[in-house]
Amino acid sequence: MLRVGLTGGIGAGKSEVSRLLAARGAVVIDADAVAREVVEPGTPGLAEVVAAFGPGVLRPGGDLDRPRLGEIVFADPELRARLNAIVHPKVAARMSELEQAAGTAGIVVHDVPLIAENGLAGGYDVVVVVDAPPSVQLDRLMTRRGMTREQAEARMAAQASRPQRLAIAGLVIDNSGSLSELGRQVGELWTELRRLAQPGDE
Repeated sequence: MLRVGLTGGIGAGKSEVSRLLAARGAVVIDADAVAREVVEPGTPGLAEVVAAFGPGVLRPGGDLDRPRLGEIVFADPELRARLNAIVHPKVAARMSELEQAAGTAGIVVHDVPLIAENGLAGGYDVVVVVDAPPSVQLDRLMTRRGMTREQAEARMAAQASRPQRLAIAGLVIDNSGSLSELGRQVGELWTELRRLAQPGDE
């Protein structure tokens, strides 16, 4: 099994790369999806989040109001660290379970936004960074996700800087261009990952 860490700044296009790799046969384990799973209604994770941040982070139906919680923690590094201390260990444990369920064959892609921030690069055989200039990230967040400039800049500032992410990259996908160009690069990436996954390769 080749363990791949896939990361990129918000708005860089990591999710699209993840989707394209899955279409080529990679087993993709999405940290964001797992993070939602571990705080679903009835889970210990949700109970801990409510205990830490109060019932105001719940929607009327009892599920987590993620935008509301996001507003709280993105404005305060200490609160963000408190949330991460609750959620991250649960996400890591669940992702490990999913990886074991995938078996030993093939290429397992861990789609993780915060590899650089949390010092996780050493846990993968190779780290792939999806890169885009900050101006492109900002434009995408405002046009595609409806964020204000202030909201988008705050989200970007809460993550590692572009140089910090690139410093951990084994391979880089430049997603500043078109979808067709991205597809071409992902095809080349898949060829390289399959080469790396061959038994006997260093």
